[in-house]
Amino acid sequence: MASFQDISVSAAINILSAIAFLVAFAILRLQPINDRVYFPKWYLKGIRGSPTRSGGFVSTFVNLDFRTYIRFLSWMPAALRMPEPELIDHAGLDSAAYIRIYLLGLKIFVPITFLAFAVLVPVNWTGGTLETIKDVTFSNIDKLSISNVPSGSQRFWAHLVMAYVFTFWTFYILYREYKIMTNKRLQFLASENRRPDQFTVLVRNVPPDPDESVSEHVEHFFCVNHPDYYLTHQVVYNANKLAKLVEKKKSLQNWYIYYQNKYERNPSMKPTTKTGFCGLWGTRVDAIDYYAAEIEKLTEEEQAERERVISDPKAIIPAAFVSFKSRWGAAVCAQTQQTSNPTIWLTQWAPEPRDVYWDNLAIPYVELTIRRLLMAVALFFLTFFFMIPIAFVQSLANIEGIEKVLPFLKPLIERKGVKSLIQGFLPGIALKIFLILLPTILMTMSKIEGFASLSSLETRSAGKYHLFVLVNVFLGSIITGTALQQLKSFLDQAPTEIPKTVGVSIPMKATFFITYIMVDGWAGIAAEILRLVPLVMFHLKNTFLVKTEKDREQAMDPGCLGFATSEPRIQLYFLLGFVYSVVTPVLLPFIIVFFALAYMVFRHQVINVYDQKYESGAAFWPDVQRRLIIGMVISQLLLMGLMSTKGAKSSTPLLIVLPILTIWFHLFCKGRFESAFVKFPLQDAMVKDTLERATEPNLNLKAYLHDAYVHPVFRGGELEKPAAIDEEENNPLVPTKRMSRRSSKYGSDVSSEAGN
Repeated sequence: MASFQDISVSAAINILSAIAFLVAFAILRLQPINDRVYFPKWYLKGIRGSPTRSGGFVSTFVNLDFRTYIRFLSWMPAALRMPEPELIDHAGLDSAAYIRIYLLGLKIFVPITFLAFAVLVPVNWTGGTLETIKDVTFSNIDKLSISNVPSGSQRFWAHLVMAYVFTFWTFYILYREYKIMTNKRLQFLASENRRPDQFTVLVRNVPPDPDESVSEHVEHFFCVNHPDYYLTHQVVYNANKLAKLVEKKKSLQNWYIYYQNKYERNPSMKPTTKTGFCGLWGTRVDAIDYYAAEIEKLTEEEQAERERVISDPKAIIPAAFVSFKSRWGAAVCAQTQQTSNPTIWLTQWAPEPRDVYWDNLAIPYVELTIRRLLMAVALFFLTFFFMIPIAFVQSLANIEGIEKVLPFLKPLIERKGVKSLIQGFLPGIALKIFLILLPTILMTMSKIEGFASLSSLETRSAGKYHLFVLVNVFLGSIITGTALQQLKSFLDQAPTEIPKTVGVSIPMKATFFITYIMVDGWAGIAAEILRLVPLVMFHLKNTFLVKTEKDREQAMDPGCLGFATSEPRIQLYFLLGFVYSVVTPVLLPFIIVFFALAYMVFRHQVINVYDQKYESGAAFWPDVQRRLIIGMVISQLLLMGLMSTKGAKSSTPLLIVLPILTIWFHLFCKGRFESAFVKFPLQDAMVKDTLERATEPNLNLKAYLHDAYVHPVFRGGELEKPAAIDEEENNPLVPTKRMSRRSSKYGSDVSSEAGN
């Protein structure tokens, strides 16, 4: 069990690491050569240019103005200075809402920490019961937990009252934040500039028709059923193979530029490469000629595939982006059922063009259900088998328990400094290493499931990651840690005493989570602002690939928030705070430091670095709220179980009320606010349409939407679009090529037959 000394060693290591990262960043950001790494957002907005300095060649790479180094920490107040309305205009509501999650953590836990230390810490410290329990390992930190309170003591009333106080305070903050975010979303949508997705609906599972192509079928259906508002549509092509060819060609062009630049620097020696995999084996050839030939061959292949996609009717999948003359018309279509058969003509709001994940649009609708079932099974087994490394991590965190079972390791473990390093630092860093590959695995699983937008992929991956963190990192650490830590006690004591031992042991896992918070939440957040990998990659690209200013701009990697991994990680800190606020309050200051540091760091990154891939208008906030509620319910159930093992069974009826109240609170907030995040009010749509018609009466909406939803591989190229029908507002007849008399499935027999 980690002691004060072990925690001090971990704190020293992580504080020094965090300070080193922050100081390195503060110095590196001042160097002109790194300007595009630490301020890429301003370059993308066209506001910032490459720094020009007088004073010679060296000054173009190194900042020689030593006065600026005196203010090397000026980025901290600068990160906090921008008002939130300006931040929303600058970075979008998604980024501002994400930062508010950290602020939410501070609002919840700062008052709770003061109350817990004023009331619960003295109650726990003076309990004096751990010394009386045999075969249970503990440290001075555990004396600050509820484990140190004697069974059946009246002191538990303090914990019971504080549980209610903490719960109602959290209710107040969550309700207030949900209301604020709802208002901000509605204001954002009302003030937002025109975007193609406001007028467009994604239609999937278009039923086949023997007489009409997919394009004609879509056009006919919407002309009949949305005659006053249908404007145009864009069918979806299965261009996945073409996209891979384009991406491969881009990679070859980068290698061609690299070798060309290398030759220009040293014309006396022509660069060579091997023709095998990644240039590792095969025949050695002239690199420039080889890549030029490969690019030419791939260009011909790309052109052939492009022509095939455009001309082959089978390359058109049963889906389309349908655009309307108004936001009101799009809202009606997106939020209603189109036919009596709920499995066809499925409509949903179209993602904004940059948010579309084109690879998944080609997946047949029926196949989606099978894919999601398989991924659910795969997630179960992934979660189950990940318990193995979690158990290994917990073995590092419980040296005393291992010594009792494997006494021959004691001489090695007890060496001076080794024990403190192992218990205070290695468990947290080992767990973080095991979790590195997990986000990539979960995102791949979400892509296999077939979601059609980057935002939905990230939302789905975040849900998986949250479940994984909840089961493995939190519950897994407690269960496996308890089993290893108290193994000898489990083997020797009577079965009736085991629940009591587990109840005492769970609060003592706080020491492990403290080390994890310091590794991941202190040093990890400080490392985020340093951007070491983007820094190295930019200078490699700048040295070997960049020829023009456009190349230099493409070499920048601003990155983004990464909602799929970062938001579930925040939820772990909320969960730990909820669980241990009553049980082991000493953990709370470590969480507050995390929220404060992360708030400042990510505010700076959002202002100066990150370039978001999409803008959802904070549509993820209901997920944030729901996961917070899950964390609260888990903490209340654990407290209930713990109190029952402490001889405080009379408190159980009072504690049962807490999860019931929490679930009621969630349902109340869901009914009150969630609709604003999943639906677009028709009234607001009509207001925006009316205002737009008044301010821009000559707007050509069809021209604006003309190529908004064309696959990126066709942008700038020729793509034959289906001809629109003649738009006569008063013409009730809808032309169709259908020869069979099956038009009743469109809900407009008269118009279809008259058209024939």
